[in-house]
Amino acid sequence: MEYAEYRAHDAVGLAALVAGGEVSAAELLEVAVARAEAVDGKLNAVVRPMHDLARERARTPLTGPFAGVPFLIKDLSQDYAGLPTGSGSRSLAHLPAERHSAVVERWLEAGLVIFGKTNTPEFGAKGITEPEVNGPTRNPWDLTRTPGGSSGGSAAAVAAGVVPMAGANDGGGSIRIPAACCGLFGLKPGRGLVPAGPATAEDLHGAATNGAVSRTVRDSAALLDVLTARPDPGGPYLAARPELPYAELARRPRPLRIGFTTRSPIGTEVDPHAVAAVDETAKLLARLGHEVEPAQPEIDHRQLALDFLAMWTTQLAQTVDEIRRATGAGPGDFELDTHLLAAAGRSLPAPRYFAAHQRWNTYSRQLAAFHDRYDLLLTPTLARPPVRIGELDTPAPVRTLARALMKAGLLGTLAGTKAWERAVIANLAATPYTQLANITGRPAMSVPTYRTPEGLPLGTQFVGPLGGEGTLLALAAQIEAEQPWAQLEPEL
Repeated sequence: MEYAEYRAHDAVGLAALVAGGEVSAAELLEVAVARAEAVDGKLNAVVRPMHDLARERARTPLTGPFAGVPFLIKDLSQDYAGLPTGSGSRSLAHLPAERHSAVVERWLEAGLVIFGKTNTPEFGAKGITEPEVNGPTRNPWDLTRTPGGSSGGSAAAVAAGVVPMAGANDGGGSIRIPAACCGLFGLKPGRGLVPAGPATAEDLHGAATNGAVSRTVRDSAALLDVLTARPDPGGPYLAARPELPYAELARRPRPLRIGFTTRSPIGTEVDPHAVAAVDETAKLLARLGHEVEPAQPEIDHRQLALDFLAMWTTQLAQTVDEIRRATGAGPGDFELDTHLLAAAGRSLPAPRYFAAHQRWNTYSRQLAAFHDRYDLLLTPTLARPPVRIGELDTPAPVRTLARALMKAGLLGTLAGTKAWERAVIANLAATPYTQLANITGRPAMSVPTYRTPEGLPLGTQFVGPLGGEGTLLALAAQIEAEQPWAQLEPEL
């Protein structure tokens, strides 16, 4: 099989070719490996090749809905037994995982052929993918710009045609942000639907979940069926599943009432292209027979942003401490920005953290009140087109001050100040829309509905109610049929 034929099929299509005997798993794998080797020198998307393991697997009998399809997993929270899960950090670069993550087990059971792990920022803590240990991943549509994060390596690989879909996860937008940056479809499932085990019951109090980025909606729908095929017996609760498979629900659109807004929820600037992306999508939805009008949930989004950072910083503090205990890693094994965030987490008193977590209930109920009136919320996915590589680097004066404070043991004094709050808001300015769905545990998706005049992708986000994955998939499939995007390919 030549690359052009490989690229013309999505994962469901490739699986059908393998099942029909038209191509073998080994042949598909070699096309994928060759494509990765041809483009990754420009992209830096795959940080841990697994070619020998994959070739051995491709020679064995494979079963499942994706039997024989090449696949990449993210090098964060997607453990492959015997290999390190580097998480974008020097501290974990050589510590092998003891067993597969539940999602990796399900992908293997589905017949996928995993041949590499993709780049991520350190511990997935940024909406860009520029870890010091691996170097930056670049956007296939413009090599000077980010593919987003934290699933930027996976998104870059899919957009570049290495694989039709790849493993991703989302704790604050990390599926939807890179999908928007790279012109892909990205669905974040709702809380508890996809298993997080066995290493944890749920990540970030359930705010984080595993999933994928893909070129087609039907691939994401079929993969969600794989990930939710059975409950996690060690999980914290049993999430409800629809009677019909998600792949079937994706083919059943219905008229919807959709409220939309382009205003930044934290009061920061929104680029005219992000506004245009929503306006054009709203017009498309109206043509498709949906009722669309301006509306937004009544939520204190600025406080939500601070509460989101409270959760992330304390989690990073715990992660750093646990890694240091387990591996003997020293301060130099973590990035300065990670030290800054972890210090902020350590300085947060437990009662204040508990109060921040308690407010998640308020945000969830306020969003539920919005969904009483509207089936979906429509916003930009990004407040601006993909930023340039290095644009969000911590300024040199701040880094100098942070190093001095860290040496003196006073790094935590930065947290809680007005300067810290301003820095938090500024850091979220490019991606202020995505955290709401994580905090509330609602499903959300980014759909590649818009491109700038320069050809840069810029997605639109839809947030659904509890159990709204089927509704989101059906709408995405309807938009995809009206305005296809999978055939678009960057020049590399």
